[in-house]
Formats: sequence, structure tokens, C-alpha cells
Amino acid sequence: MGKAETATLNGILPFPPFCKGGLGGFRGRSVAAGRVKSPPTPLCKKGGVKAAFLVALLLALPAHAELPPAVAQALVQAGIPDTHVGILVRDIDNPEPLLAHGENRSLNPASVMKVVTTLAALDMLGPAHGFKTRVWVEGDIKDGVLTGNLILQGGGDPGLTQERFWLLLREIRARGIGEIHGDVILDNSFHELESVDPAAFDQAPLRPYNAPPAALLANFNTLNLRLGAMEDSVQARIEADDALPLDNRLEATDAPCNGWREQLGVTMEEGRLVLAGRYPKACGEQVHPLNLLSPEATAAVLFRTLWRETGGRHTGRIRPCAPGPDARLLLEFDSPPLSSLVRDINKHSNNVMAKMLFLNLGAARYGAPATWNKGIRALRSWLTEKDLMSEEIVLENGSGLSRIERISAATLARLLAYAANRPAYYEFAASLPALGLEGTQKGRLNGSPLVGQSWLKSGSLNGTRGLAGYVLAPDGRRRILVMLVNHGNAAAAGKAQNALLEWAMAMPANPTAAQDNSSAEGVFQY
Repeated sequence: MGKAETATLNGILPFPPFCKGGLGGFRGRSVAAGRVKSPPTPLCKKGGVKAAFLVALLLALPAHAELPPAVAQALVQAGIPDTHVGILVRDIDNPEPLLAHGENRSLNPASVMKVVTTLAALDMLGPAHGFKTRVWVEGDIKDGVLTGNLILQGGGDPGLTQERFWLLLREIRARGIGEIHGDVILDNSFHELESVDPAAFDQAPLRPYNAPPAALLANFNTLNLRLGAMEDSVQARIEADDALPLDNRLEATDAPCNGWREQLGVTMEEGRLVLAGRYPKACGEQVHPLNLLSPEATAAVLFRTLWRETGGRHTGRIRPCAPGPDARLLLEFDSPPLSSLVRDINKHSNNVMAKMLFLNLGAARYGAPATWNKGIRALRSWLTEKDLMSEEIVLENGSGLSRIERISAATLARLLAYAANRPAYYEFAASLPALGLEGTQKGRLNGSPLVGQSWLKSGSLNGTRGLAGYVLAPDGRRRILVMLVNHGNAAAAGKAQNALLEWAMAMPANPTAAQDNSSAEGVFQY
């Protein structure tokens, strides 16, 4: 996700009363894996109270414990009890699970919730669907001069990046407008949203993942802070004209370029962007995107900067409003197709894009203006129509950047199985990051022979880790894997996730699986 690593998850299930550290037994059911015959190998070679406690705990696992030993051991080592975990692994063409553990628990999925939003969008709207930004004019155009107002009307395009915003302005120039003697009007009326405090979620208002959605959202509502070290000083500037005053107090250091973002102190103080802390010279030039302004202010800053870059001139104000009755449509600017937008959302876990898609689904089903309530109703209606609705599902904004959104591993597995038999399956599966190669999965299991053999959406908040997607079985068939963890120690769940991935990709097929090779990959046949 944008990585909301500082977010605090409320409502975490309490530790079992018998164990203050949160350790517990591991109970589940497994069809093809067989039962665990003996406890896992002790975690510590040296003696000591901790090692003895862990060994005793592992020996106390009941005889019918059926989580794969490596997974069970990793969870014990992380201090995560089984009551805080939901797992389901199954072949894509067989609903009988290979492994099911706590699969019906209602858990916070973090960014794994984007799987639901993006799949619903592809299924409801189609992969070729796009969103339009419209440009209107009020007044006359003569000799390259618009005497009157130019209106930019947002249509909920989640992919209006700085580069595409520049292309939009080039289209305006191509229609004979070089100077604007009037106002530039920003119309956000397609979305009806209350303003929000970007610090409300986790007190990190400048992080890009906290950017608010808007019908006319430019560059994910971020402005780039460009940094570079020169001798003993650090150069800093915002890549936009007249965005904010900048107070640069950064010190250059000779430290290696590791975790440089964590060494920066970036705050807003009385309308100024204040930079403090240290910046390693070894980092060279870096770009740090920040959520600095409201959507209207960000769009205004980028318009001024990019309009000048195209050679345009503007003598009026930039203000929010809607087109008047005398406005004439100048052009429509299409977003990238939905298949491309969904790729960006899932591969890079872009929160504000997912939120906009969620809002747009509400407008598509119930009409403009888009609202959060309409988005919730639209998604619940789609789930009900497809027989995928389950009582544990809680929706808020569709991005997973939420303390209240909930879903179970079983429901996520059903959604992934449903996707495999839909025409948009190819676009959906391709939107999930490939293991060890790209997006949020680029750093997982690097160097392993399993790299490139899984397509997974991950999620992380403080107290939450999630993983869901498709993995390749030894026979080349695809299977579904879901693992959700809600616990104070969830940040340590990575080894357990990796152990489950390795197990799921090594297990033979379920003996009760269908033998029809035409559905070997569980994909829709055109």
C-alpha cells in the first residue's frame, strides 16, 4: 500500500488469558497434507527459560494439529497464537481445501481488501472501461486567446498522473488556446465528500497513502520533494512552482544510503515545509513524494507549473466551482483503461486509487455524485448478486486503509475462485504482483527457485498482515492461497507467510480434484 506501517489497528483480538506473550496451540484441518506426527524442531539451540518454554509449548501441540510444521513453528517463534490467524489453501478447480485453519474468522485484511474492489470493478465495468476528465470553456477563443473561463471537470480518473496532466494541457493547447484571460475553474462535483484530516488515521498526514480522493485528483494528490547532496550541503526543492515555502535544515552525512527516508524529519509548520534530520551523501539525488495540500490546491499548483511548461499564459485566478449554463465542451480526456488502473492499484498498493475506484463503482450503479455510502452499497450488491456475500464482511473505503474493514480467508478464497472463471480473469491475475519480481512482492523470497511462480496481493498495517492470490502447484495447476494475521506481533509473520507459500507450491494436488485438463489453470475459456 502505500505503506501504512505506522498505522495502528484497533480492535485486535486479545491474547489468550493463559499466555501473556500471546503464544497458543495451532489447530486446523488439512485434506492432502496429512497430520503432523511429531512436534516441530525446537527453535533455540541454547538452553534457557525462553527455549525451554518454546520447546514445552511445541510438545504440547495436540496430536491432531495440522498446520504445516514450518508454518506452525514460524508462528510460535513470532509469538502469534492460532486464534489470530485465518488460512485457506485450495486447488483453483476444487473447492475442497488442502489446508483450512480459522478460515471463517472475520479479520482485518489491510490492503488485501483491494482484491475485492478491483475484482468487482473489472467484473462490473469491464477491463476496457475508462473515466473522463472534461474541459469546458466559457467565453470566446480568438487568435489563441480564451477570453473567459476554462473549466477542468473531474470524472474520477484515478490515473491522472503529472505526466498525463501535462498531456491534458497539451490537448487544450492543440485546440487553439495559448492564453487564458479569465479564471481556471476546478470542478470536483462528481464526488460528494466531506473534507478529512489527513492526520486522522495515523498522525502521518504527509505520507502519500493518506492522500484524500477527489473527482479531479492530480498526481495522486502528491508533490515531489527532490533531494540531492552537494559536498557538505543538501539541496532540496519541490517540483512545482510556488507550492510552499521550504525551510531546509537537512545535514549531509557520510553514512551509507540505507533507510534514508526514516532519517528525514518532514513537517508542516505555519504554512512552511520544514526539513530536518540527516541525508546521506551516498544517496545522490532522490525523489520523495508528499501529500502536502488539498486536492484542489494540488491541482492548482500543478496546473500553473505545467501550463507554463507548455508555453501557456494565464492572467486570472484558479478556483473551485462548476460549469455555468453557458459553458461549451472543449474536449474529453480519457483515463487509461481499467485493466491498467487495476494493475497500478494492486502492484503498488495505491490507496487513493483504490478509494476512487470504490467511489466510482457507487456512482456507476446509483448515479452521481459518488459517495462512500453508494460505494458500500454497490459492492455489497455485487457480492450478493454473485453469491459471494458473507456476514463477516465489513466495508468502509475499499482500500484496506481502515480500522474497521473485515473479511475472512474463506470469503477471499471464494472471490479468487470466482475470478478464475470470469472473462476478466487474465487482467485481474496479471494485476497481482509476481513473487520476487515486482511491486510489493519484489523483495519476497529473492533468490528462491519459487520466484515468479506466485501472484499475490499483500497487506500491512500495525497489527495486521495479509496475503492472498494464486500460486503454481508442482503439476503446473494454479491454486489459491489466503493468509490473514491480526495480532500485535503481526509484523513478525513474514516467515510464516513464506513457509506457507513454500508448502502450498510443493504439495501434490488434492486427490479429489477434477481431472478435466481443460480447466487446469482455472481460467475462463473464450
